[in-house]
Amino acid sequence: MNTNPNNLIKRMPLAGKYQPFPKFHYPERQWPDKKLEKPPLWCSVDLRDGNQALITPMNIDEKLEFFQYLVKVGFKEIEVGYPSASETEFQFVRKLIEENHIPDDVSIQVLTQSREDLIRRTFESLQGVKNGIVHFYNSTSEVQRRVVFQKSKEEIIQLAVEAADLILELKIEAEKNTHTKIRIQYSPESFTSTEPEYALEICERVIEVFQPTEVDPICINLPATVEVYTPNVYADIVEWFGKNLKNRKAVTLSLHTHNDRGTGVAASELGLLAGADRIEGTLLGNGERTGNADIVNLALNFYSQGIDPGLDFSNVQETIRIFEKCNKLKVPERHPYVGELVFTAFSGSHQDAIHKGFQHISQQNQSKQLDGGSLLKWEVPYIPIDPKDIGKDYTAVVRINSQSGKGGVSYMLEKDFGIVMNAEEKKQFGILVKDYSNQYWREINSLELKKMWEKFLAKSNKLPTYKMET
Repeated sequence: MNTNPNNLIKRMPLAGKYQPFPKFHYPERQWPDKKLEKPPLWCSVDLRDGNQALITPMNIDEKLEFFQYLVKVGFKEIEVGYPSASETEFQFVRKLIEENHIPDDVSIQVLTQSREDLIRRTFESLQGVKNGIVHFYNSTSEVQRRVVFQKSKEEIIQLAVEAADLILELKIEAEKNTHTKIRIQYSPESFTSTEPEYALEICERVIEVFQPTEVDPICINLPATVEVYTPNVYADIVEWFGKNLKNRKAVTLSLHTHNDRGTGVAASELGLLAGADRIEGTLLGNGERTGNADIVNLALNFYSQGIDPGLDFSNVQETIRIFEKCNKLKVPERHPYVGELVFTAFSGSHQDAIHKGFQHISQQNQSKQLDGGSLLKWEVPYIPIDPKDIGKDYTAVVRINSQSGKGGVSYMLEKDFGIVMNAEEKKQFGILVKDYSNQYWREINSLELKKMWEKFLAKSNKLPTYKMET
């Protein structure tokens, strides 16, 4: 086989077609020495960004069910739609407001382009809301300016400023109703493909319009609309951006990452280390193309480090049910934390370590309880968090096939039937199970194991023999 890299290039037109992202020189970075100690502000964009990526978008009833679940989990900011884009989106916002589905401590966020007609329609949808966030955007990247809009940098800035002027006017008008509070969010769309200095300039010009304060801040959202950087470069730019904002304390710095390079979660975490305050994302990462940052993944990453994420995913089976019902998508078996197989070990060495980990936890907990002390910290190899903490059980932690060993076999018999084998029995019975699995080339369940164990003992005249079912 010819593996000459020059021949590979001939088969794929690589040279000259794709360009690496520009270098960003930032030796002053401080984020690598920091650690995550508290969760960010969370904003779900399932009902907008997630919904617009679906083959069959949610209807109003499905959106309402999803919204109510997001409230139940603990989200305080929820982007509920793009009300100027369709009548369904508009009517859903009106339903939430008119039927009092929005708790007093929850803000609904609505998205609009920087166009007068769309902005006015957006404010119409929010009439009578208690807490609303108007999220407006325009694309700022060089390729969008040149290819799509055919406008100069200053013309793009002027578009954003004119939108901001109108939004401020409508915000003041809306807040004449003393029960209404409107907050503002601006996104330089395609931030990661925009020159950082220019992105800062346009955001500063928008901020000047609203004159935010620490008490009434503006949210500036830095979207990786298409993920083009490695996460460390994204973090460098986020840190640089935050440090160069003129009135940083009056700005909530938000991140909205996508997963085009497969590193949306990593980019979000490094962006938080770099000084961001807020994360936009979706449950289980649904979103355009390869998806958005997965908020379940992010939240449980915090949880695994002993940090309360501020969101309740103690029943991920319900999360999966809502996700699959409303999005009409399936959760992959290997999806972090929630997939059917993520806490399952087939490998013999892994199974043995897990078995010993559970034995250690059990012994230490019994000792602590006798002493009146607190329960032992979670220390089970290969299982980063206790499955029971997120509503799963230990049923599928160990499963037996031809890759399994004596540790997994003994774990299943002990867990399901209270059968404890000595060392020699583990060795001999483990060989028998492996041979059986190789012969039939499939997984073996615990009832089969029990019958095999009884047959194994019968050969030692401890039980009468019988023919196994295969």
